[in-house]
Amino acid sequence: MIRFVRNSFRLLGMARTLARHDALFPLALVPGGKLLAFFARLTAPFSGRSDLPPGRRLARALEELGPAFIKLGQTLATRSDLIGDDVAADLSTLQDRLPPFSAKIAKRIITEQLAEPFDVLFSEFDDQPVAAASIAQVHFATTPDGREVAVKVLRPDIRVRFARDLDLFYWVAEIVELTQPRLRRLKPVETVKALEDSVHLEMDLRFEAAAASEFRDNFESDPTYYIPQIDWERTAEHVMTMERVKGVRIDNVEALDRMGIDRSALLAKAAGAFFQQVFRDGFFHADMHPGNLFVDETGRVSIVDFGIMGRVDKQTRLYLAEMLLGFLTRDYHRVAEVHFEAGYVPRTQSIETFQQACRSIGEPILGKELADISVGRLLGQLFQITEQFGMETQPQLLMLQKTMIVAEGLSRILSPNENMWELSRPLIEDWMRENLGPEAKIKDATLQAGLMLRRLPRVLEAAEKASSVLTDQGLRLHPDTVAAMRGKSGNGQGKSGGVSRQTLVLWVAIIALGLAVYLK
Repeated sequence: MIRFVRNSFRLLGMARTLARHDALFPLALVPGGKLLAFFARLTAPFSGRSDLPPGRRLARALEELGPAFIKLGQTLATRSDLIGDDVAADLSTLQDRLPPFSAKIAKRIITEQLAEPFDVLFSEFDDQPVAAASIAQVHFATTPDGREVAVKVLRPDIRVRFARDLDLFYWVAEIVELTQPRLRRLKPVETVKALEDSVHLEMDLRFEAAAASEFRDNFESDPTYYIPQIDWERTAEHVMTMERVKGVRIDNVEALDRMGIDRSALLAKAAGAFFQQVFRDGFFHADMHPGNLFVDETGRVSIVDFGIMGRVDKQTRLYLAEMLLGFLTRDYHRVAEVHFEAGYVPRTQSIETFQQACRSIGEPILGKELADISVGRLLGQLFQITEQFGMETQPQLLMLQKTMIVAEGLSRILSPNENMWELSRPLIEDWMRENLGPEAKIKDATLQAGLMLRRLPRVLEAAEKASSVLTDQGLRLHPDTVAAMRGKSGNGQGKSGGVSRQTLVLWVAIIALGLAVYLK
């Protein structure tokens, strides 16, 4: 009851903020949202309707509501199926900015976390932060040995604020799932859980440091793409210190032109790096807005802020690659097949009808010039047909879709007449040949066979243990059966190596069958 009352008042307060910005339309998704919007209109000071687009109005309201709502808005930016393409596009540019907290508080947190006197840690420290976001803020500093670093400090009250707001999100999501069966397939509770998991990782800066370190290892051999080094001695749960990078923002085209940077080559470099993150590594930077990408005089791209990262398992990468290539080559039948193979569309649906739906999405987009093709928008439109075909939301793909939309926006700034997905197409095709071709299938079959052979002794041991256990329950295995499972003849004479000839023949047959299946 207390939770109900508390969150009801908080929901009304949120609605009043939305009303002040003329952004009440999301309440249509909430049970009783129209009534809530009516009361918010009556009580909120608002002088008239805004001329801004709906998405911009909503973005401003979310920025006023605070850190958790900013993160919620960034999540909604991936859900064009819920809020529409235009609103999703506007929310994708939502700025994660808040007023900074004082340098005095930042220094206190640093000293407490690192358990060292401040002047031992840093010889210089800029009191004015270079960036202040919802989770943390960043100060430039210099270590006693002369290294220039960037120090990220967690906001002091952030955990309490997020916990309170997440409770509200869960409460609303639970009500939606309980009262709106039509919306259960969208998995609102699971979506909030994904947001919570992401935020919790962001609130432990050691995890961000580890992500940066892994990312740096992945691109260690690439001289065109740089990830700054972590200073682990000056990193803790609420503090992270890393090498300072210099350069101009990647969207500052005037500065890039003055530096003589080939923007077309820069886009190709960025497209290649994005492909490598998603398909090669399955580990990608999920916050690739221009403020996190810098270009130096040599054209090298440096990336910062590793608080939001995404992972995609190999099987999902294979599905995604086939879907993208299917759309780019207009092979809509294969696009539909992949959705069914992945389990995204229930088997009860018609593959032919779903193929038709995919064509209705792809043809209007792919009939345009390459520069006008938006794969991110294509995926968003694909989400819009989910209700008709009973598709469930795939939370692991939402973050990737958001990242693709942001990357596309950046590509249009750098080189408006080129399409980054077309630049990536040869890389995707090569990757698919390596991972779906005959050699890959032989490799996978060999690995599986090796795993089966390594498990064989454990299987035999388990069988022997099972025989002794089941004897007490009235089931007894014949001694000759147990001896045969252990690779021995009926008279108790064992074969060399502990495995019978028959067993070896059996496993050779299994391996041959596996190869035949993979290579068919």
